[in-house]
Amino acid sequence: MADTCQTSPRKRPKFLGLADISFRIHLPLPGKLSILHRVSGALLFLMLGPILYYFQLSLTSPAGFEHFKNFAAHPCVRLVCAGLIWAYMHHFCAGIRFLLIDMQVGASLAAARFSTLIVFAVSLGATIALCWRILL
Repeated sequence: MADTCQTSPRKRPKFLGLADISFRIHLPLPGKLSILHRVSGALLFLMLGPILYYFQLSLTSPAGFEHFKNFAAHPCVRLVCAGLIWAYMHHFCAGIRFLLIDMQVGASLAAARFSTLIVFAVSLGATIALCWRILL
């Protein structure tokens, strides 16, 4: 009696060697954009409390405004503000890209890669345009 069930050799799982320094999996640029979109959203959410606190402090009294001006003049605070502006611009531009892809606009692979480059260029350009006075 012939065996009706033929077994083909199964492909073994590929060993990726994740403990090595050189990874064999490379994330494409749209994947990096997606991760940065999530990171920028989390950063904006976590910094919402301090931003609102210092905004309120600057509006309550002239002494509070002077305290805020002195705090904001520190170079590290200026760098954090520039980072927050980048996070906002990146999150905004990437969000528009994801909304368009959800509406099947630019959903092909080539268009998605091109729109990723557009998001990086626009968000960095807008950040530089808004931060040139902060970083000087």
